[in-house]
Amino acid sequence: MASSRNVKNAVIAFLVPLPSIFFYLSFLNHYGSAIATGVDPSFWSTLWAWCYHHPLLLANALFFLNVNVLFWVIGQIQSSHWMIDPYWTVIPVMLVHYYATHPLAQYDWWRSRIVIFLTWVWSIRLTHNYFRRERWQWGAREDWRFTEMSQQYGKQWWWISFFAVYVSQQMFLIGLSLPLYVVHSVNQPLSIWDLVAIVVCLCGIVIAYFADTQLYDFMSRNNKLKGLGKPLVPVLDNGLWYYCRHPNYLGEQLWWWGLVVFAWSLGYGWTLIGALVNTMCLAYVTKLVEDRMLKQESRAQAFRLYQRTTSVWIPWFKSSPSGVNSQKNKNA
Repeated sequence: MASSRNVKNAVIAFLVPLPSIFFYLSFLNHYGSAIATGVDPSFWSTLWAWCYHHPLLLANALFFLNVNVLFWVIGQIQSSHWMIDPYWTVIPVMLVHYYATHPLAQYDWWRSRIVIFLTWVWSIRLTHNYFRRERWQWGAREDWRFTEMSQQYGKQWWWISFFAVYVSQQMFLIGLSLPLYVVHSVNQPLSIWDLVAIVVCLCGIVIAYFADTQLYDFMSRNNKLKGLGKPLVPVLDNGLWYYCRHPNYLGEQLWWWGLVVFAWSLGYGWTLIGALVNTMCLAYVTKLVEDRMLKQESRAQAFRLYQRTTSVWIPWFKSSPSGVNSQKNKNA
């Protein structure tokens, strides 16, 4: 049963982006005649001309129809909004190729290839981490935050989910990917700032990879201990996790801010709005995750100590917990 569901979900996941892909390929095949004539009042010519002149609006329209609407309908049928998680890792790759191949695109060839390559590396790493965490299953579960919200909103969740799960993701992903649009809209030679952007992006990918791998290994060891009936280790406090409590979040943020450096160097610093909003939202998610940890009796005490001694995002040296110091002073 689980195997057939896994195959079914995999097939759905591979088929679901096809409407946008086929539409865009059709646009590439027909926009030339629509632009050449200019006066053809037919629906399709008008549509192709609009798609040609408004690349950002077209990206948003395809996202709304193919992701927001179609993913939401599938989520209602399956009673699970799992699909947005694996596609979070794929949509930026689709967007960067869309921006690079749109007829209005103009860009420095090397910068474009560098950004496309980095986006693929980021996507492969994050996709691998997602499926490794899900034990290579398609749609085994949805994000725990969606589950909690469904319990919170009850019978109203069916329509709230459209905005909370999908429309919000459109704002995030389109906003975060704005630098990808800028890179393919401005043709300027490479500069030292491109090197800075590359270093920041690569640092983010590498930090996130090691942080997620260390977290996966920690959880695997705890699962083995649980199977043997032995006490679990309450907190991951070594490797990158020794220096900050959420190094995986740090790596992800560095990736998106590295893309901002690419856009900033081309004179479009305003595109930082996507990364800035994402950082603020991730700060809220950090609080949700830590509150969830504190609700687990077996881990609460150890995690409170971890909070007092370890930086949140920025790697730093351990600080002495006030409670431990006061106890030492009393004993002295």
